[in-house]
Amino acid sequence: MQFFAYASGTLHCEEVPLDKVAREVGTPVYVYSENAMRRQVQLFAEAFQQVPHLISYAVKANSNLSVVRRLGEWGAGFEVVSGGELFRVLRAGGSASKVVFDGPGKTVDEIRYALESDILFFNVESAAEADLIAESARQMRKRARVSLRTNPNVNPGTHPYISTGMTEHKFGIALPEAHDLYLRLRERPEIELVGVTCHIGSQITQLGPYQEAIESLREFVTRLRREGISLRYLDFGGGLGIAYDGEEAPSISRYAELVIRATKELGLTLILEPGRVIVGNAGTLVTRVTFIKDQGAKRFVIVDAGMNDLMRPALYGSHHQVWSVSQKTSTQIADLVGPICESSDFIAKNRELPVFQPGDLAAVMSTGAYGFSLSSNYNSRPRVAEVLVSGSNYEVIRRRETYEDLVRAEM
Repeated sequence: MQFFAYASGTLHCEEVPLDKVAREVGTPVYVYSENAMRRQVQLFAEAFQQVPHLISYAVKANSNLSVVRRLGEWGAGFEVVSGGELFRVLRAGGSASKVVFDGPGKTVDEIRYALESDILFFNVESAAEADLIAESARQMRKRARVSLRTNPNVNPGTHPYISTGMTEHKFGIALPEAHDLYLRLRERPEIELVGVTCHIGSQITQLGPYQEAIESLREFVTRLRREGISLRYLDFGGGLGIAYDGEEAPSISRYAELVIRATKELGLTLILEPGRVIVGNAGTLVTRVTFIKDQGAKRFVIVDAGMNDLMRPALYGSHHQVWSVSQKTSTQIADLVGPICESSDFIAKNRELPVFQPGDLAAVMSTGAYGFSLSSNYNSRPRVAEVLVSGSNYEVIRRRETYEDLVRAEM
């Protein structure tokens, strides 16, 4: 189903022309398709319907309150990695009983906030963290539900900055140490061991690494059972990739078949933590061309969106397709760059782009995940507006920041 397509020569999000959004809201602006997100949630629900499961959306991918609220209304739970993300989920009406809390550096305040909120469970990433959670629970006279995030030492074949399942990474606990920690924690009255967790990375486009990880996890759960530790949940994380540049990303149904086949006999409730695959292709960043600059044989198309608005190309060298909002047939090799005072401020380098002119609108595709959520006020630039489209209507779900917003918290 195509949620971004040309009609009468103009790029639309669902039934809304993007030049209309740019004219009425301004640029740069993130535009999201509500129905694209809803469709991905439905695909997950259908793929895993034969087994007990919870889809725990990774809030870090796109944490806008309106997005989070809709996902909760569609039945999703949430994976959070900070107290701020938990706050967003609760503010948006999400249920704490469907929240799992990840991250290797949880603070005492965050742990206490999560315990007070009565979240589903913590994904614990070290013995020291487990002790801190136990002590916090003891002081609060509560019992903390805990799952250990294991590290199966699987190479997911993705960018090294978003690979998380190998022993060289800061995430998780190697399986031998995790085994010993389970045995120790079952003696702590403040801890209720409810699950086992594994997350090997992000933007994974092959099923092989998942196969290796899930088999390792199945063997681990079986071993724990032999030693008297029975769990309720198997949290297999997220990381399923999307097509940014024609990649053949695995379908949700094929991914589900693999996971279900490997785990069904365990009788555990599956927790899945999709983020990018829910919102990534549901968003575009619309930006206006300000200047065309020729420097020798090099052509730069300068736009009003910078690396502070879309960090992924500068951070990972990530590829995003660039479309013209007004349909064009001719192309040329150029760099699409922003106004930030950094040489890394680019969206596309040496790319065959539409022949843009000053005033034209460009749509940077597949930016619904880790677009706005990674944005900043670098160069004292106000963060951009966010818009949600549903059918023929749209609403501003985050207003554009003003200069006053830049200094509001400063003394």
